[in-house]
Amino acid sequence: MSGFTPISTLEGDAQFDVYVARPEGTPKAAIIVVQEIFGVNEGIRRKCDNWAKAGYLAYAPDLFWRLSPHIELDADIAEEMDRALAYITDFNQDQGIRDIEATIKAARTDLGGNGKVGLVGYCLGGRMVFMSACRTDGDAFVGYYGVGIDGLLGEQHAIGKPTLLHIPTADGFVPPKVQKAMHDGLSGNRHVTLHDYDGLDHGFAAEMGKRRVEDAAQLADGRTADFFAEHLA
Repeated sequence: MSGFTPISTLEGDAQFDVYVARPEGTPKAAIIVVQEIFGVNEGIRRKCDNWAKAGYLAYAPDLFWRLSPHIELDADIAEEMDRALAYITDFNQDQGIRDIEATIKAARTDLGGNGKVGLVGYCLGGRMVFMSACRTDGDAFVGYYGVGIDGLLGEQHAIGKPTLLHIPTADGFVPPKVQKAMHDGLSGNRHVTLHDYDGLDHGFAAEMGKRRVEDAAQLADGRTADFFAEHLA
């Protein structure tokens, strides 16, 4: 069973939609899938559906709801890529983290109040997941090709839960000097694990479309599944 449902902001002054996919039977835990710059599109919804098939309760919050609810864009269409990039300048990331925190709260309540909640995000979502590892009470965090994480390293002292980052070495949005800063800056943090994917570009683990590299996506997703199985048990 899956579909969109409204949840309340932390302040309780508004509601925004989250896509929810439910497993058959009692969930093992909850996983929040954090969108790319393309919104909660079909690819993100499929990722939620796949987590539900694996036995997890999956949520994907519509983080762009304050700009325009239910934005759905396609990375393979140039005009839609341009639109997606334009949304970044107007998106308030600090408010986005509060919406993610509200989603964690809603998912945990859905589990009965004391279940574990993991987060996985892509591109912008990878950055937001790293910020969430520093600022929220989630239980495990996975970021795929997160952008601009080098500028967030000053917050890493606040990471207290297991965190995994997938880094394609030919990422056009995360150049080598940024990757080096991430490796150097996080090397002493016992909570953080980094995996490199040689020669791969941004978006290699997209659920659908031209960016996907099948064998690498399966490798990274297998690592993510093992990571959540260990830390959300």
